[in-house]
Amino acid sequence: MRKSITCLCIALVMCSLSPLFANVGLPAIFNSHMILQQKAEVVIWGWGKAQEPVSVTTSWNQQTVKTETNPNGQWRVTVNTPAAGGPYSITVQGYNTIKLEDVLIGEVWLVSGQSNMEWSARAGIDNAEEAVRGANHPNIRFFNVQHRTADAPQLDLGGQWVPSTPETMIDFSAIAYFFGRELHQELDVPIGLINSSWGGTPAEVWVAPEVTASDPGLAEAAKKIAPMEWAPHEPGKTYHAMLAPLIPYRIAGVLWYQGETNTAAPQSYARLFPALINRWRSEWGYDFPFYYAQIAPFKYGRPLEGVLLRDAQRKALSVPGTGMVVTSDIGNINDIHPRNKQDVGKRFANLALNKTYGRKNLPFSGPLYREMKTEGSKVRLYFDHAENGLVMKGKQLTHFEIAGEDQQFVPAKARVDGKTLVVSAPGVKKPVAVRFAWSNTAEPNLFNKEGLPASSFRTDDWPIPLQ
Repeated sequence: MRKSITCLCIALVMCSLSPLFANVGLPAIFNSHMILQQKAEVVIWGWGKAQEPVSVTTSWNQQTVKTETNPNGQWRVTVNTPAAGGPYSITVQGYNTIKLEDVLIGEVWLVSGQSNMEWSARAGIDNAEEAVRGANHPNIRFFNVQHRTADAPQLDLGGQWVPSTPETMIDFSAIAYFFGRELHQELDVPIGLINSSWGGTPAEVWVAPEVTASDPGLAEAAKKIAPMEWAPHEPGKTYHAMLAPLIPYRIAGVLWYQGETNTAAPQSYARLFPALINRWRSEWGYDFPFYYAQIAPFKYGRPLEGVLLRDAQRKALSVPGTGMVVTSDIGNINDIHPRNKQDVGKRFANLALNKTYGRKNLPFSGPLYREMKTEGSKVRLYFDHAENGLVMKGKQLTHFEIAGEDQQFVPAKARVDGKTLVVSAPGVKKPVAVRFAWSNTAEPNLFNKEGLPASSFRTDDWPIPLQ
């Protein structure tokens, strides 16, 4: 009898202690001061003891959503967020309790890429002191993903949400900050910015490795990315550690500034980049806006590798829901890290404000080549985003070339004719192709009336061997 009582007591003690060994938890992306996407179904997820009851209570509606951890100790719930506002709190109750305070509801954007996206005010930007001094914006919040790599998708990552202050802004992505500041001022809602960038990384490291492995051309191009001392280069490495743990945190869209490292194999980027966009959207489960910067002019080692990469980026505009910021007028051919990050951020903001938030009065793109028509010995070029006309900055248009059926390009003259351009060269009687700003370092002077620069382009699809 005494033995039975002893066993029962031990069992009761063990049952009472079992919750102490459990620890309902959340990934780092969920912490106090975070921002959740407004007016959306937002997934919140975490871990706990298998079969542990979990409830999530949100203060904006005082509703509680209940679930139970699965056999792998994982749980997730979906909550509906209101229109922008706050601060609110979120309480997660398992065998223990977690309370998240100062939670805001607003617009959340993920920014990613390599060094030009990662570049901070501390690293050196134009008017850095003024920008840092004015960075007190408590309703703009930053989440800076720590540099990590992995060989398989991870469940968590390093980082925390912090309000924008001079102390936090100085080490955050400058482009993302300027973008967020413009959105905050225009929309008057909280802005959340998640920065997952790593200088020197090729696009291959930011997408699941099977994307490149399943395409022989992409797999071969990945082999051409030389190892570097300052960044990973193997497919999937940062995707696994710095992106996968964020999925499916609800975002309004993505900003991307990357491509300089992929100039080693620029022609394959035309397939790789759309594949990355589509894969990210597939994994998040919806087609969010994906806006990106075209790389700036720079003295790359091989002729044409930079402009071929820029052309691949231009062609990616065929992917629905994308937009491109052209930087040819605010780059630095001697510095792969142009210091004018404020204009890049503002152009990104105007792109998002126009295409995502309906501010149709804000111009968001310079002229983009649409089609050509031959008129005897001349070629007439037609452009999108030239509704109010084309302009040149200077005495004459520069960086045009024209070719006949011999495929030999020669310098050409171009003139503005309202919304079109007329291009010709004395020695080319039957032109068949035009190229514009077709070099690594071209800084052309063609703009639309809104003051935004035209992208480089070519009308031909002739093979171009890299030297």
